[in-house]
Amino acid sequence: MEYTQPNLPYREDALEPAISARTVSFHYGKHEKTYIDNLNRLIKNTDYADMQLEDIIRQADGALFNNASQAWNHIFYFFSFSPDGGGEPSGELRKAIDEQFGSFDQFKKEFEDAGVSLFGSGWVWLSKDDNGKLFITQGPNATNPLRDGLYPLLTFDVWEHAYYLDYQNRRADALKALWNIVDWDIVESRY
Repeated sequence: MEYTQPNLPYREDALEPAISARTVSFHYGKHEKTYIDNLNRLIKNTDYADMQLEDIIRQADGALFNNASQAWNHIFYFFSFSPDGGGEPSGELRKAIDEQFGSFDQFKKEFEDAGVSLFGSGWVWLSKDDNGKLFITQGPNATNPLRDGLYPLLTFDVWEHAYYLDYQNRRADALKALWNIVDWDIVESRY
């Protein structure tokens, strides 16, 4: 099996001003392409060649895990956004957020705090377990909650290449801006 990079469901400039066209071009166009190219090279003629990407993430280590997880993480990240995004979640997800975090505003604060406090590069995640309980987690490098038996719902990328062209060292500002483009319909469907 050869993995391919899906086309984004929006133009490169569609997420401005939260994420610039220049950042989308570098981040998705170049970084993500490299992860997918490396993944395909690393799985060639191995037991991983016919595995689903999620299974590779759960089982692999080292360079293969890093490239598989980064390929998956970036697709998941960019496909969580819409130029018509923003607002607040509704339905069962909103009910779970309010019950577990007290309010949507408190959830956003805790999520941003997890992203800002992560030392170095990595990811902050909203995930659920088999019972629908929500978790905010953070982790360095190619961290993915699939490894912990969780189901990812939303992630914000806190690698510098995700925000540095637009926000320089202002990670907190970059995270706050992403709420304006979150596609809650997509996130709710994952719940």
